[in-house]
Amino acid sequence: MPWFIALALLVVPILEIYVIIQIGQVIGGWPTVALLLVESALGAWIIKREGRRAWNALQSAFQTGKMPGRELSDAALILVGGTLLLTPGFVTDIFGFFFVLPFTRPLARRAMSSFFNRRITTQLGGAGLGGFIPGTPPTPPRQSSDDVIQGEVIDPDKK
Repeated sequence: MPWFIALALLVVPILEIYVIIQIGQVIGGWPTVALLLVESALGAWIIKREGRRAWNALQSAFQTGKMPGRELSDAALILVGGTLLLTPGFVTDIFGFFFVLPFTRPLARRAMSSFFNRRITTQLGGAGLGGFIPGTPPTPPRQSSDDVIQGEVIDPDKK
């Protein structure tokens, strides 16, 4: 996984610069800068609104004693999406809006939960977090192919 992050840190800025240059050639330099500023301002407004909603939902879940799985997932997605929206560039803004907007966030939440469930299942050797993360079905018990050998334990101290 660390190699993926290092690769993303190298590729994403190059991709962003390329896209900004391409859009600048089509609509001009100043309109491109203006579009980036408008996207950032709109993103900041949406982050503020959705962050407030997520915070209120989290507080409501705690007050009612409900497990706040969905609320915590939404808060994490808004945090990541907000970071992407405030980063200058069109590609990061697309992903940021996908994580932050209320009608696309359930898709992002489902993708995130399946990603983490798959990672944890791989790390734990088959026992995942199914049912703990909202939107994931319960993980069936792991089937062992090991042979069971019946035996008797003899304690040498008891004679």
